Order: sequence, then structure tokens, then C-alpha cells
Amino acid sequence: MASAPRMPDENSSPSNSESESDSETESHSPDGSETLASLSSFEQSEEEEHLTLEDMIEEPAAGQLPCEFEIDEEKPSAVEATGESSHDLEKSGLTECKGILRMLSLNILETLSKSKMVSLLKDFVESEFFLIDGDSLLITCVFNVNFRIGQTLHFFYIVEQFLHDFIQKEAKFEIVFFKDAENLYYDYPEILTLRTLLIHHLESNTDVTIHTEFSNCLTPEWEIFLKDCYPYFLIVSEKGITSCQTDFLNIFIIHALQKKINIVQSSGIESDVLRIYGYFASSLNLHKFFFEKHELQLQHALHACIKDSYQRSQEREIFLYGHLKLNLGEMQKEIYQTLSLLHNLWPNGVDLKRCEFFILKQLKARNNWNVNFTGLPDLTDNSLWKNIAYYFEIEYSRGLNLELGDTLKQGFEELWNMVLTLSGDGDFGGPVPMRTTSRPFLTQKGTSLRGSNKRIHKLGLIPLKAEIIEDYAGDILSELPFLSSDDPAITSLSKKKEFDEFTHWHSSRPLTDDFERTRCNNNATSKDAKERRDMQKLHHFYHVFGKSLVGSDKSVRIVREGALPSLENSSQQRKKKRQKTNAEKFIEENQKRQLAKLEKKEEERWNNLSVYIEKEIKENPNSGIKRLEDFLQTCPVKSVKFAAEMVGLDACFKLWMEYCLKPEAESRDISIIISLMKRIHIIHGKYSVLVKNTHRQKLAKCLKYIGFDNLAHSLCPQVDMQESGTKKDISKYSVRMGAARFQLTYMGPYLFQEERSDPDPRVQHFIPDTWQRELLDVVDNNESAVIVAPTSSGKTYASYYCMEKVLRESNDGVIVYVAPTKALVNQVVGTVCSLFTKALPKGLVVCGVFTRDYRHDVFNSQILVTVPQCLEILLISPRNQKWVERMRYVIFDEVHCLGGEIGAEVWEHLLVMIRCPFLALSATISNPEHLTEWLVSVKRYWQHVESTMENSGPSQNALKVSKKQQRKRTEKSSYRVRLVWYKERYNDIEKYVCSLKDNDFIIEHYHPCAALTVNHIEKYGIPIDLGFSPRESILLYDAMVHVWPEWTRMQELEPEEFSCFKNKIVIMKADAKKYEEELKKEIIRWIQLDPSKVNQLLKYLTPQTFDSAETEKKRMFPNFVEKLKEMNRLPAIFFSFLNSDSGARIQRIVVLGAEIKEIKKNLKKFYEASPDCTYADRTVVDNQTLTKILLRLRGTRQSYKLKSLLKRGIGYHHGAMEHRQRQVVEMLFRMKHVKVMTATSSLALGINMPCKSVVFMEDSVFLDALHFRQMSGRAGRRGEDLIGNVFFYGIPLHKIERLLKSNVPKLKGQFPLGISLVLRLMLLVAKADDKEDAKAKALSVLQHSLMSFNQPNVKCMLKFYFIYSLQFLVREEYLNQQCVPIGYSGLVSHLHYHEPANFVLVSLLKKGLFHKLCIPTKINGQKSFSKEVMETLVVVLAHLFGRQYLSPCVKNFKKKFSHSVVILSDLPKEFVAVVKEYNNRIQEHFASFLLAISKLADMRKEYQLPLSEIDFSGQECEESELISHLMPGTESRTAVSPFACLSNLTDQHLFDIDVVNDAMLRTIDVNVKNVPFLCLNKYKNGRKFPLNGYVLNFYKNRSLSALTLDNWLNMGDAFHLIRDFALTVQSIRISLSELYDDEDDNVVLAFKQLSKTFRSILGRRALD
Repeated sequence: MASAPRMPDENSSPSNSESESDSETESHSPDGSETLASLSSFEQSEEEEHLTLEDMIEEPAAGQLPCEFEIDEEKPSAVEATGESSHDLEKSGLTECKGILRMLSLNILETLSKSKMVSLLKDFVESEFFLIDGDSLLITCVFNVNFRIGQTLHFFYIVEQFLHDFIQKEAKFEIVFFKDAENLYYDYPEILTLRTLLIHHLESNTDVTIHTEFSNCLTPEWEIFLKDCYPYFLIVSEKGITSCQTDFLNIFIIHALQKKINIVQSSGIESDVLRIYGYFASSLNLHKFFFEKHELQLQHALHACIKDSYQRSQEREIFLYGHLKLNLGEMQKEIYQTLSLLHNLWPNGVDLKRCEFFILKQLKARNNWNVNFTGLPDLTDNSLWKNIAYYFEIEYSRGLNLELGDTLKQGFEELWNMVLTLSGDGDFGGPVPMRTTSRPFLTQKGTSLRGSNKRIHKLGLIPLKAEIIEDYAGDILSELPFLSSDDPAITSLSKKKEFDEFTHWHSSRPLTDDFERTRCNNNATSKDAKERRDMQKLHHFYHVFGKSLVGSDKSVRIVREGALPSLENSSQQRKKKRQKTNAEKFIEENQKRQLAKLEKKEEERWNNLSVYIEKEIKENPNSGIKRLEDFLQTCPVKSVKFAAEMVGLDACFKLWMEYCLKPEAESRDISIIISLMKRIHIIHGKYSVLVKNTHRQKLAKCLKYIGFDNLAHSLCPQVDMQESGTKKDISKYSVRMGAARFQLTYMGPYLFQEERSDPDPRVQHFIPDTWQRELLDVVDNNESAVIVAPTSSGKTYASYYCMEKVLRESNDGVIVYVAPTKALVNQVVGTVCSLFTKALPKGLVVCGVFTRDYRHDVFNSQILVTVPQCLEILLISPRNQKWVERMRYVIFDEVHCLGGEIGAEVWEHLLVMIRCPFLALSATISNPEHLTEWLVSVKRYWQHVESTMENSGPSQNALKVSKKQQRKRTEKSSYRVRLVWYKERYNDIEKYVCSLKDNDFIIEHYHPCAALTVNHIEKYGIPIDLGFSPRESILLYDAMVHVWPEWTRMQELEPEEFSCFKNKIVIMKADAKKYEEELKKEIIRWIQLDPSKVNQLLKYLTPQTFDSAETEKKRMFPNFVEKLKEMNRLPAIFFSFLNSDSGARIQRIVVLGAEIKEIKKNLKKFYEASPDCTYADRTVVDNQTLTKILLRLRGTRQSYKLKSLLKRGIGYHHGAMEHRQRQVVEMLFRMKHVKVMTATSSLALGINMPCKSVVFMEDSVFLDALHFRQMSGRAGRRGEDLIGNVFFYGIPLHKIERLLKSNVPKLKGQFPLGISLVLRLMLLVAKADDKEDAKAKALSVLQHSLMSFNQPNVKCMLKFYFIYSLQFLVREEYLNQQCVPIGYSGLVSHLHYHEPANFVLVSLLKKGLFHKLCIPTKINGQKSFSKEVMETLVVVLAHLFGRQYLSPCVKNFKKKFSHSVVILSDLPKEFVAVVKEYNNRIQEHFASFLLAISKLADMRKEYQLPLSEIDFSGQECEESELISHLMPGTESRTAVSPFACLSNLTDQHLFDIDVVNDAMLRTIDVNVKNVPFLCLNKYKNGRKFPLNGYVLNFYKNRSLSALTLDNWLNMGDAFHLIRDFALTVQSIRISLSELYDDEDDNVVLAFKQLSKTFRSILGRRALD
């Protein structure tokens, strides 16, 4: 391995971003170009060639970037600089392209300025890939703050770490290096060399796919490549080293955007343990418009840029020594001749370490020569050269003679002999002794110092005394060093005062918890009459709301205490034979009489209706059949239903025969035959017991006439003879297709499911399927279960069965329902209120609610509906542990939120902390087995805890044991966790692609197979959930026959011959699924036989679409809604990911379009829109009911707009709406009054909103496979529609492909710990009454995270983080050495979701800065604070609690608004000083911690490159005295990566937070993201990322709309961000008022005034 410098370390650190001035100046020439001095290196600069001993001592030998590369806010970095002046442009002929390049630059800057930081990988990982621009990767890694030019091995380490991070997270990508881009580096030979090395290394030593065959992005070959692979996004830099390279990249970016490929900026990529984030810019239609308009100009500009660079590179001369020089042509000739000689010398191959890097290009061309590239990353090492030169020119001449070692000596002699051979006749002597040149390499030179001045304190941890620490991390602590009791770090702990007396605040005073601070709606226990009336009104509304969810027939279920009917008990009673009592006989006879009476009544009803129904079917088939269906649905008597079906069959048959005799019968109305076959299916399938021979003959006759002879014969052979005897021509009645094909093509929605016919005594309203009965068994046995079933399959029924069970058992038991959103909470509460009533003692109620905004009846209810964060508050709070003991079941709805980005760790905490059984429900988990295994391990832990506590001593646990015994009477097992996985969706979903052509809509069916590619099938197979409807199976078969007429299995899989269909009168849904599976298997077999056939097949199935402008799509949107109405596809939900207020705007467009249409119809009669201009169904909701429902909107924001839309049957739904508005919209949609609904992802999570169709209106980064499945699941809900329809309106075909074939994300867990959480756990352990129980809960969180399940390394890393957290909390005085919370632990716990700002806030409070800031003025005797004071306070709080970073491009593209605040103002200097002081302590604590745990790293892996795993430990050179002498002292590099050492990073640099993530030992696996460091100025590759000034902008301008215009936030995000900020201010205000005795304190009053201001702007209800 190349050695790092052995000379003494430097003392100055890399420029710390925080120590620089916050103001940046960026110099631009008038034409927009920028300047940069040429790079120079040790080998090429004469100044650097003459380095002296003094230079070697004072400066590390490693070559470093010139000053232009250093981070300096006063001067643009090299990445931002450009190389040509305007004179160069004129000289090169590029002047004429300057205008278009400037326009392009502004376009790109505007686009990238609006980019948002998002998680990049999401769930497209397993299906699609993205591209990385190789030159952008090169630029990003070269300008890494830790890298020094010349240290090639460190460069490759940085590159591999970057790529390995993606690969480790299962990303699929390829890298492209354009040939023409090489010409842009000839002014920077070091970087050009690195580029060539990088390409060779990635191609030869890694499995990463590299493309170097494309010249540039405007070539036809590149177009073909993009068409074939279509990357989801492109990672690219928006800034090059020169202006020419920047233009090259800009053209690349605009080309990608116009191809609908999104852009991710390479400079802003960040990662944590689980995810990778980047600034994501979406492709828009305007990019395509710009490119098409200027395509020729861009081609000319690119050509001119490349041509100019190439010509200058050819003219470049290389100075070898003195006046000796070569031009490029001469050098190429020399290289070729030398390589030929080398090839002859070593015909079997060569190790690249023996080759100079400037011959790499020629090496690649020699395919017949075996070159070993494993040594390529270590090809050059400036540090090593300088150390060798220092040894031979200084130390060797002074008499220091060190052995080279046998291995190195042999290699050196071989190399020397090769040099002699190449030199011809020259006599240079033998290899030993070493010679020196007449001109020394090293000369005197004064340099600036580089390094850290920080003194490394004595290593060790503060000893802590707590049982939980030993239980969890004792194995690691035993290997770590600890400080002695007399160490200053420990003795200073006891000397520190609790708080500065300057403020007179009581930091030890206990604060109210989050539960007490949540606004309490009136409880049932309230003594106030008005409050009780308000609660009665609320419960009344919940009942009305619930009726829209469950229906009026199931609206009330009286629950009395007692056990539910047991399936086991009922079966035993049936088996047990005994004499019936007289009472039982009487009841049985009475039931028979009642049944006979009901049959007679229904027969009379049918006799009265049958004549009218037959007549109506004949006159109006659709109306008559609907009336027949209505009767069948309401009739409970089987015999009467059978008679009605026979009448319907006869009527349909006669109607068909009459229809076929008409002249226009050529275009047949197939709906009559569908209804006829539906009657035959029902009669033959459901009433076979009642079917007699005459009925059978009638069925066979119908089948015979419509052309299904085989079915007629199998049903009744006599029909063949009867019909043949009459010699009647019945061919005109035939449907002219086979029976199986007809059923699959037209009757797919009506095919019977495999359903059970035996009732279950536990269920009253329907007969549950087998998998649903398993759910009931789980609840009966008090077990836990993970339930995975498609949307609308009926999995939530088990939840309500579980609720009923708990309600019947006692009045004490509690069941908790955890929902991810408030909208779902409201839905569940409405359902519970409608389903259950129970006579409870005074003060107790059935249902309570607890969300962050409001709560009622939390502790006095038996069913608590809440969100995860609020249940965590109850579980962790020491005050609520008695209530926690009452929990009998917890239901987790939408448990796949475990995989979310925000708040997902809370779901984990809940699942591991609860002792009681649980039900975890989801429709979208791809690895439920893994989740179940993890939960099984958690339950084993609790089983072990309970058994341990039982055996710990009778005196301590007598009460617990008695409770346990009581519970055992009703519980069989509480520790088993079952997986119930049902994969079949009840209704099929068909997809359609909509496009515009000539002002008309082209709606094409989208076959699921069109989303597949041969490559995807080969790698991953066909996705499990990529299902076909029966019709789509037929379409696939026909396509396969069309593509391959000679297909060998064509006859076998022909529908009429397929084994499951042949001669089958009633084809079941399961039969159709078997056919589907056979076709899928055949596709896979085709790939093995002839992949080209599969390509043809998939292309044949792909629908044709037409592109159109976004403005045109919006203009035609009302017509599209009308089109759906004509197709009978309403009600529909239109999903959008734009601004939350876009729903309202779209609805207004719909209304306007409908009004214009109506006005045109009635222009002569009316001057305004007709009342008929509506989508509302006025028959389902009467005016009185509608008025009563709309009254609930009174007092809400912009209620008049929503009311006017709802009256027309139009609604919208998004997260920024008030919950009452959402409730009204949901209710009216379920009642079928609203038919058109636009929505965001707020409707994706479990909301019961059945509809016929779902429309995806726009592409977005947030539209992923998970959201797609959740949203499309709204279409075709069970019991509502026969089939669901999904329409893609304006979504690119490639995006549709990804959505259909991508698997939903695997649940891998989240980083489970935070320092605030550790503090809250310590608070629970210290303050809970039951210490053992509290400790068990805390250990469950620490030991059983999903991320660490079966991952020993991750478990070890989490223990490290836990230890670090405790050390931080002790040093910052939140815990004492016994781990008991002290000081301001309560305040930071309240603000735990704002880490690290909560810790910084306390630091600012301790320094008294808020008191110095908040100086009031008196107005009318009352204290008030000036505008300047309040704005400064907003700036400070925004830096803490409103941190949203913008792209660095914003600085180059600032909007020109006089009153806007785009970039947040700087913190006041005194606040900056305190934050820096805090950050310095954090850096010191974290560095000390890393040093303490460094010996636990895997040093074998540390000496390997992360991706290629090439080992550079240098063990083969261990015997060399010289190597040992040249290697640096290990005492200063114990915790730094050996590769980072090459750029002279030492342990001292771990005290710099900007350096530590790249420098630290990677096998420790502690991420700097989890350190509570508050970055004042965020830099990446020398570029500053400014903070969004949205909070200050809102405060000054009082407008949310301003944030959408000026700060690039959509309305929904803006509302939520401002609302969260206002709630945080409110929480701080409450905490400060509780901490301080004096209500007139200036700081308290200032926060009160600020909170009041936000409340007045947003409105009171927004913060309730």
C-alpha cells in the first residue's frame, strides 16, 4: 500500500465552513463565464519540483489541491470557476453560441433551484436503474474536502465509498463517460489522468457497468441507448471545472430532461444508514419545448465547444526537462514504440504498477496483452515520491542506510533491467547502489500550515452506573477504556452548577408532558353542561359519519358483557347428541313457521313483480335486468330467488332470439348474452340442488342456441337429439366464439370466487373465507398476527371482531387502534361509534381519541384510536404505566409505514414495547415473512421477561403473579405470532392510458405484460402481484399466437382445449388464475427458447400514445371528466401530487368546462349555467340531509368554495384541509353524492373511499410503487364494483412500466435510536413505579430493532451509538453518572422531534441570549416587542426549527421580488458564537468517542477498497526496513481510515465534523448524521447550501401564497411547515412559562407574542 508521509504532522485543519464569513461573492464575467488558473502538480510545476527539507518538515509531503480548490466563501471554488475569457471565446469561434448557452444556463439554474431533497432509491430498486455521469462523479470526488491531488489511492477510496453506498442499498445503476468529455481536461492533466485511471479501474476491478462507447449526448447511439433502458434519473453535476465543461453538462442535462429523465445533482448527495438523498429536479414539458426549439443551436454549440477543446489539446506542448519538449503527436509515437518494446519483454503480461499513467490509453488498445489492473488505484503517490526523495537526498547522504527487503529489491532490479533494455546502448550501471540526480528534487520553500490545533484529550469514557447499561452494552463496555475518577472531565461534572442564576429559572421543575399539552376536547367525565352537550353533538356526528362507512343495517351492535360465540364450542355441541328440551323444540318449531311465512310472503312479492320485470326486460333490457338484480339482492328465500333466476333466464333468451332476427343484428349487443350466461352460472353454480331435469334441458337449450354445443351436450345430451330432429337453423343465434373464450373475455367480473358456504357462528352478516376465519381464531386465542391482504379484501373485519371481544370481556380492558393519519383516525372512530354501544359505569365511554392536535376520553375509554407518536408518549411516560397495564390488544393499521422516511421508527418502538397481543395489517409488504420472524423474536423476549419476573421473588411479584393467573383463565397463548397472507384480490383492476390527439381522447387498454422487459424477467421473473383479468389472459394468448404462429403449445393453451376450461359450464376465478399462471410460465420458457419473440410480444402489447403539451392536457381535462361520465366510469378519484390547492383549482376547471358546455346548449334561453350542470346524484342524498352535512363546514377556511363544489358533486381532499372538511368530503363521496374527487396521497392510507375509477393525473417523484398500489386499490372495492379501472392521464409510458413491475419496498427497519429517545428511555427507567417493567420496555427498544434483526454488526453499531448518547447526555448535564435525568432534560424531551435544535435551544437559554434579545417597550403600560426584535427572534428560531436547505444553484438564480425572503438571514453574531461553542463540544465528544471505540474496527476490511475489495495492507513489504521507516507513526492515526491517511488526515481531523464521515474507520458503522451537530453553514464540494427563508418570509408577508412563489414550496408543504413551526413555538412558550415563576418574564412574553401572531395569521383552528 502506498505510504502516507512519515514527516511530522501539520497543525492547521482544512478550512472549516463555520469559521468563514457567511457572505459569498461569485464573480461573473459579462458573458456569464468565469475564470480559473491552471492546475499544476508536483511533477509539472517547477516551483513544486524544488521542495526543500524545511518544506518537508512544515508541510505534508502529500500533493494537495491548489488554492483554488480550497473552500473559501470570499472566492469561488474550482468547481464554480470556469476557464476561458471572452477573448478566448471570440478566438475559438464560440461567440456566436454564447447567447444560446446563456439562455440554457438560466433555464437549468431555474430548474435546479426548484429541486427538492428527496430519498432517491425508494422502491424502483429492483426493477429499474439510473445513470451516473462519470465526469460528474470524477468532479465530485476530486473536490472532496479531504482529498489531495496526487494521492490516487485515496481518490479511488472516495469513489468506491460513494458507489458502494448505493450498491449496499440495492441500487441498480450504470456509469457513462462520454468520449468527447475527455477533450475538456487537457488544461488539467492530473484530473485527466485520474479520469483515465478511473475508467480502467471500474472496468477491470469492479462489476459496475461502464459505458465509454458514446461520443456525446446528442448522438443517435445515445438516443437508442436511452430508448432501450430509460433511466429513472441521472446523477450529474451542474458545474464543470471550466465554462466549456459546464456548457457540456448543461446540454447533457437539458437533453435528459426533455427525454423525461429526472435530474439529481451530484454535489448534494447525502446518505445515512438506510437511505440516500439528493436534490431532485423533475422533467417538465417546458424542457422538451426549449430543446426542440433550440436543438440545432445546441448541436452547433456542443460541436464548437468540443472542437475548440480538441484543437487546443493538439497544440499543447509538454515540457519534459528544461527546454526539452514534445507535442502530442510526438508523445503518442514515443508511447507506441515503448509499449511495443515492453510487449516483447513481457509477452505473458505486465503488472500495471510498472507502467506510467500516460500510456494507459494505449494499453487499452492492446487486447492481446494481459495487463493486471489490480494495482491501478495505487499508481501514483506524491507523498511516497517526496518521502523517498527526502530519504535518498537527505537522510541517506547523512549515513542512514536501510534495507529495501528481498521482495522490493527483486521487483526493483527487474524494473531497472527493463529501463536499461529500453534505454538502448546507454550505460547506467547496476540497480544498486541507488544514484542521485545532479539536480535535487527537494528545495527550500515556505508554506502555510495545514492540520488541527486541537489537543487530543486522554482517551476514555466517563464511568456510568446503571443496570440497563450493563444489561444492554456490557459486552462492549468491557473492551473500552474509561477515565479515572480524578480525571478533570469527571471532577468537573460535580462542580458544574445546575443553572446560571442570571435567569432564575428552575430547570429541575417537572414539566407537563405532551399528553397534558394536547388540546382536550370535552371528556364524558366533564361536569360542565355545555361541554357535555358538545360531546353529545360530536358523538351524534360520529354516528352519522359511521353510517356512511358501515351502512345503516349494521349501525348499532349491542354489546353486553360475556363471551363471544366460539366456533369450537358450537362444533362440539353439534357433535354431542342429547335429548332436546321442550323449550328447544318449541323454538325450533317457531323458527320453521316463521320461515314458511317468509317464503310465502316472498313468493307473493315475486308473483306481483315478475310480470312487470319480464315486460321491462323486453322493452328496456338494462333497466329490467337491474330491477331483477335489485329484487334478488333483497330476497332472503332461496327457492324464490331460484324461480326469479329462471324467469330472468327465459326473458333474456327470448330477448336474444328476437334481437338476432332484426336486420341490424350484425353489430350484436353482447350484454344480453352476458346477462343470460350470468343467469346460467348462478342457477347451475348456486342452486344445483333445486335444478330438475326440465330446468337442465332449458339451460342446455340456451347454451345450444348461442353456440356452446359442447356445454349443452355435457349438461344434457338429449338436447342434441331434440335439436337435430327439428332440423332448425339456429346458427344465427350463435355468438360465434367458444364458450371458454366468451366467459374469459366478457364474464371475467362475474366469475365465481372459491367461497365457503358454511356459516361461522362468530360472524352474523356474511360467510367468512378460510383466511378470514384464521384471523378470528387468532383473536379467540389471544395471539398476535401479521395480516397481509390486498385492499378491499376484508382484513379489517378482524379488528372490529377483536374490539367486540375486549368489550364483552370486562369494563377494564383497553384495545388501542393505531392509524397513521388523522383522516384514518376519524374514519375508525366513526365506524366504532356506529358499530358498538355498551352500558358502562358513569364516566366510562366506548371510544376515545388521542392525536397531536386534540384528545378526548383517553383514559376512560375501552377503545382508544390514536396515531403512533401519541401512543409512544403514553408508553414511555412514567405517569401512564398503570393505564398501559390495561391494554389487551393493539391493532396497527397500515403497518407498512415501518418503511416510511419520517416517523417510521416510532412504529418499531410500539411493536417492541407492547406486551399484549397485536394485529398488524397491511396490503403492501413484500417481505412479510421477515417481519413476522422479527416480531416472533420480540415476543420471545417478552416471554422470557415475564418468566424471569415470575421467578424473581414472591414478595416482589405477588401482585403480578396473581394478575397473570387471572389472565391465564381467558388466554391460551399471548406469545405466538402468525402470518396470515392472502394474495388474491377480490376484484380485478384494468389499466388504461389516455392521450390527446387532434383534440380528442385516445384511451388505450394497457396490458400488464407491456410493463415487462426481457431483461427484467431474466433477472427478477414476473412480479408476483402483476395479475391479469381473465380478459387480459385471452388478449395475451392471442398476442402470443400472432407473434409466433409456430408456437408448439398453441393448441394446448387454446382456451377451449385448456384442461381447466374444457366443457366447463361455470369457469371459476381460480380456473382463470391457473390459465394466467400457465401463460406466465410460457413467457419465461419463450425467453429460454427465443428472447426475440418475447421482445416482439411485449412490443405488440404496448399501447400507442401521443404526447401533448401540459397546457393542452389541463385545458382538455374537463372533457376527459365528461368522457369518463359517458363511459359510466364515475365516481372517480383523480390523484395529484402537485400543490395541495391544485385539487381546488382543477375542480374549478372542471366546473368551468361543464358550465361552458351547458351554456352553449342553452345560450338562447339562459344567461347562466343550468342547475343540471352537476355531477351530483341528487337521488341518493336529499336536500335536508345535504344541508345538515354541509353545516359542519361552518367556520372552516374557504368553506364557501368547497360548498359550491360539493353541491355540484365535485370535491377535493388533501392534507392541508381541516379535519371537518375532510370528513364532509369523505362522507358525501361514500354516499355517492360526490362523483368527481381530486386528492393527494392523503387518501392512499386506508381511507374507505370506494370508486369505480382511479385516475393518475401527473408524474411525480412521490408517485412510487407503494403509493400506486395504495391509490389504485381505491378502484373496484369489494361489494361496490365488479371491476376496478385505473387511468393514466399524462403519465409517461416508462413511468407506468416502473409502477406496475416494481415491487413494494421491503421492510428493513429504521435507525431506531436518537439521543432524545435515549434520554426519554432513561427518564422512563428512573421515574416509573415499576422499575423492572420500565427497564424491560427500554431494553426491548434497544435490543430488538428491525434494522438489527439477524445483523450482528448493526447490533454492535447501535450499542456504540447508545454509549455515545449516554456520554453526550452526561457531559451536557442532562443525566448524572447514575443515568438519572437532571437539568433541562424535560424541555429537550418535549422537543425530541427537533433534534439537535432542542439541545442548541437549551445552550442559548443557558447563556441568557434570549433575555438580551427580548427587550420590550411599554405601550399603554403593557410590554410589547418591536418588529425588529420579533423578526430577529423568528430568524433565530427558524435556524433551529425551520431548517429546509435549498440547492446551491439558488445563489445564482435569485428571484427579484422586493419583499421576498428567499434565503434565510444569518444568525446574529452572539448566537453564532454560542452555537459554535456547542458544536465544538459536540465535535470533541464525538471524536473522543470514535477514538475510544476504534480498536473494535475490522482492520482487515479497513485496508480493502470498499467496492473492488482490493487489499492494500502491504503485508508483502513488512520485512523492508525502508518501508517501515517511510510509514507514518500509527500513534496519531488510530481511528482514521488508512486510505484517508494518504491525504495526511490524522486523528486530530476527527474533531472536524466536515471531515469525520470520510475519514473515520468505516467498519465502525456510526454515521455522523446521528450526531447532534447543528450545521451553521452547509458545504459540499466547496459549495454552500443556503437555508430556505420561508418562515421569515411568511412572518413578514403574512401569506402562504408568497411561499409558493418565492420559496418554491407547494401550498400543502408550506402550510404543514408553518403549522409545525407555530406548534413548536407554542410548545416552547408553555415549557418556559412552566419553568419560570414570573409570568411577566420578557422571554416568556416574547414567545407568547410570537405564538399569538402565528395563531392569528393561520387561524385558531389550524393550531387546534
